[in-house]
Parts: sequence; C-alpha cells; structure tokens
Amino acid sequence: MSDLSNSFGQYAVSPDERRRRIRKVFQAVAPRYDLMNDLMSMGIHRLWKRRFVRQLAPCSGEVIIDLAGGTGDVAKLMAAPDRRVVVCDPSSEMMAHGRQDASPFIEWLEGEAEAIPLPDASADALTISFGIRNVTRMEAALAEIHRVLKPGGRFLCLEFSRPWAPIRPFYDLFSFLVIPRLGALVANEPDAYDYLVESIRRFPNQTEFAALIRQAGFETVGYRNLSCGIACIHQGRKPA
Repeated sequence: MSDLSNSFGQYAVSPDERRRRIRKVFQAVAPRYDLMNDLMSMGIHRLWKRRFVRQLAPCSGEVIIDLAGGTGDVAKLMAAPDRRVVVCDPSSEMMAHGRQDASPFIEWLEGEAEAIPLPDASADALTISFGIRNVTRMEAALAEIHRVLKPGGRFLCLEFSRPWAPIRPFYDLFSFLVIPRLGALVANEPDAYDYLVESIRRFPNQTEFAALIRQAGFETVGYRNLSCGIACIHQGRKPA
C-alpha cells in the first residue's frame, strides 16, 4: 500500500496535515468521482442514497444541510422549490463539478464539518453521505452538527460500515484488490483510492458509531443496515 494511505491509515500526521492531504485526494478525484462510485458499487450506491432520502422525508419549508455533499448527488434528490437545500463541502473542486448539472434549488457553501459556517439552530435536518469518515476530529464534527440543528432537528448519516461476517472476506478482497486498481485505471489516482479503502476499514462499526452519536447529545439514535451491512444509515434527533 502507498505511503499516502499508510500515513492516513495510521493517523501518523497532525490533524492539519491530514486535512490537507484529504483535500488533495478529493481535488485529484473530483472529475471522475461519480463515475468511480458507480463502478466501485456497481451502481448500488444510487439505491442506497434514494433509500437515505426517503428515510429523511424532506418537508416543505425546511432548511436541509447536506454536509460533505461533494458533487451534490444526494442534494439533487432532496432539492425542491419549497425548501432550502445547502451543500456544504470543503472541496471547491468537487462542488464545481456538481454545479455543472445541478438543480437551481441547491445552494453551495464551502466549509468543513469541524467548523460549519452556519449559525446555531439554523437547520431542520442535516445529512452526510460517505463523508463522516473523512473528518479529522469526529467528536468536533458531531458537536458542530448538533450545534447547527434546531431543537428537534434530524441528523442522518449514510456511511460504509461492517458487513455481515459471511460476506466480509469477499468484501475485503474486493476492497483491497479491485478498488485501487479501478482508481488507477479510471481516475488515474491509485493512492487516493488506497486511502478511501483504508478509511472505510478503520471507521467505527455500527454500534460504535451509534454510541458516538449518543455521546454528542442526540436522542432516538438508531441505524439500519443496507446490503448486509456494507453500508448503514445512522440517525439521531437533537432534543427539543
């Protein structure tokens, strides 16, 4: 595995340096990011995201923040003229690609999860899809999410998780052998996809991440596995 992914995987660098390297990863893969997601998941990520938005059930008049929203593919599923949907992402390159065919009902805001550039209690709902594992300080990010939500506001997170034991060996084989090679072939960035695979492997499992959400002050915390636990929807609500 590359030096880049080893540095990330072992977290041997400072938070500022890790942040810089993660931004470099997404700057590099931005032009082919959506295509790579299709290839890596055989298109299943689109079904996961539709299920995610159905679980959120956006309502008229709501302010919804899609944190680490990247190219806005989830925001496009939530956008409508009767609500405010804001993509907030630290990568201007990812958002620039998303704007090319974006809904006119999406707003774009540059910012990172550990310091969301929004006022306290300003959002009815906050979503994050396949982005929470890339934050440099998980507790700070969850605290910021809690801060910007209104009392009673909903937090939903879609993330890769721990697959069921019978399929785990096959999933690991695919992740560590196939995905970096796809990254090299399609995006010309094998190091970036080594990092992405390593970040999935090191992310807390379902119950561990649910515990972190509770510790951040959320209630009615729960999760729903997708595709035998390969992905998972986590949810919580800020106390009213």
